[in-house]
Amino acid sequence: MTTYTPIGRYFAVKDGRLYGHVREGDGPALVFLHYWGGSHRTWRPVIERLSPVQGFVSYDSRGWGESTDAPGPYGIEQLADDAQRVIGELGYGEYVVVGHSMGGKVTQVLASRRPAGLRGVVLVAPAPPAPVGVTPEFQEALSHAYDNAETIDQSIDQVLTNGGLSAEARRQVHEDSSRAGEAARMAWPRQALVEDFAHRVGAIDVPVLVIAGSDDKVDPPPVLREHLLPLVPTATLTEVDGTGHLSPLEVPDQIASRISAFIARL
Repeated sequence: MTTYTPIGRYFAVKDGRLYGHVREGDGPALVFLHYWGGSHRTWRPVIERLSPVQGFVSYDSRGWGESTDAPGPYGIEQLADDAQRVIGELGYGEYVVVGHSMGGKVTQVLASRRPAGLRGVVLVAPAPPAPVGVTPEFQEALSHAYDNAETIDQSIDQVLTNGGLSAEARRQVHEDSSRAGEAARMAWPRQALVEDFAHRVGAIDVPVLVIAGSDDKVDPPPVLREHLLPLVPTATLTEVDGTGHLSPLEVPDQIASRISAFIARL
């Protein structure tokens, strides 16, 4: 079996460029979008467990990782525009977008545009299309989640995980979540989190797999069943036992197996 080694490259987007890893290979290609606080590295454990000939791109969202020089705005529409630019630059004829948390909300907006070549969508612990129970007090508290090493540890242990992070993954989360510029870091809690796309996602017309962690404190399965599934006619939900919000880092085996099974069914 021939394997394809990922290569690092930059993609031209509005007013800047984004860094990502790309592997040529079998399709449909997978387009990975990370969570608020993550980077393309968030997906690495999952990608390593996929077929070695699976084509993919995993890139750092505007303002994060190696893309910190890309200026705002950092709202959901801009991030969806960026995804379309990356996909267009790679010339993908068929692809599946895989979005985690904030990346899941971006994926929903992108899919609602019905872009050419989109075959399916995987939403991993996604933010719902509209805010659920978000108060100004919650937004203010969330905006301080990545202030320093202590608050990052608290976020990991009390909010983001079910206790399953390796030491290496914890170091990575610290590095990624403390790396963004102030404007990018504040954009999610103060703006993008409360953007409402509930009226848009009903336009999604490709299969959608929602993967929810049973112990997710951020976007728990009951919230997704009530505030996402009824709005997306093509969506089905599968629950992963024993994991929290950072399931790509906590249980990459299970996330990879569900993505692989979804692709095989398309």
